[in-house]
Amino acid sequence: MPSSTIRRSVKNMVNNYSDAEKKVRESTSNDPWGPSSSLMSEVADLTYNVVAFSEIMSMIWRRLNDHGKNWRHVYKALTLLDYLVKVTPHP
Repeated sequence: MPSSTIRRSVKNMVNNYSDAEKKVRESTSNDPWGPSSSLMSEVADLTYNVVAFSEIMSMIWRRLNDHGKNWRHVYKALTLLDYLVKVTPHP
């Protein structure tokens, strides 16, 4: 198990992140590969819950405000937002 995965798990536990926030953090991680479509699909499914939607958007906003060595957070947050806009049906 990579140290980044262990570090992320510890941060998730210490900060008491919800399941939705954990999925957003995982899909917008600093890992050198993009978020999986299955993980983005899980996040999209969670957006139908009002509380989870708020948590997801808050975490995405946090990721969009990262900079410097965390540029992948921004890039992957934009990728996730793009996926959510295209996949999630609008009322």
